[in-house]
Amino acid sequence: MMERRTFLFAATVGALSLRFGAASAQPAPNPARLRVALLPDENASTIIQNAAPLKAYLEHTLAKDIELVVTTDYSSMIEAMRFGRIEVAYFGPLSYVLAKSKAPEIEPFAVGVSKGSPTYKSVIIARTDGGVKSLADIKGKLVGFGDFASTSSHLIPRALLARNGLIGDTDYKYVLLGAHDAVARAVQSGQVQAGGLSQEIFKSLVAKGSIDGDKLIVLAESDPIPNYPITMQGYLAPELKSAIKKAFLELNDKDILKTFRAEAFVATNDHAYDILRETAKLLELDLAKFKG
Repeated sequence: MMERRTFLFAATVGALSLRFGAASAQPAPNPARLRVALLPDENASTIIQNAAPLKAYLEHTLAKDIELVVTTDYSSMIEAMRFGRIEVAYFGPLSYVLAKSKAPEIEPFAVGVSKGSPTYKSVIIARTDGGVKSLADIKGKLVGFGDFASTSSHLIPRALLARNGLIGDTDYKYVLLGAHDAVARAVQSGQVQAGGLSQEIFKSLVAKGSIDGDKLIVLAESDPIPNYPITMQGYLAPELKSAIKKAFLELNDKDILKTFRAEAFVATNDHAYDILRETAKLLELDLAKFKG
């Protein structure tokens, strides 16, 4: 709902420099202000538009100032969590796994439920009038993915192609385009011949008219993927962690949940994301070497 559920922003986005080389000051276990971040997997202006109701809810529920943050890319969000520059983060599944590998103390505690399931899917798309009509046709073509750390716009579609005998940089070339909407637009414009992105974001882009659904076809969809986890710093005071967890698990405001493309949140834990680690191994991706 990653991919999806994009709603968080900084009051002054430019003021938050998240690519740092040094650790921050000693983190506070019960800060007066909580910094809450979301993975930037769609256009930043869309994220900013949807932020206000969540901010108001958390401020009322937690009785704390809330600073909502949108980072410039996936790796800067991972680094922000690693160095204690944010307290709560809404990660994509793979981004969470990468963050956990760099900051083992962070804790996933909630995951969104959509259509009764805490999972979502990835799709591979192509132009309706192009030369790619099946996955086999991707051989020799240029494929667009999102960010390296994106689950449904890189890891999963790339694994889906691998399971169909197509290996990146061997059977096809690929480019990383950043956000899901950038992938969809690149496919529609013919800049790439196929692309991978979140199924829900794809449907949302079509529904909003951001892309023309008549010009694009879905070649394949993935197996279910565990949804985006909401995580928090392990060093936070136990009573604050309990309050944050309760705030999300008891969230029933439909307008706010719609931002996550979710019906509700349920509890989750680190083991739910082992499938992402296994998929990375399939692709021989060394997550420990990720430059986040």
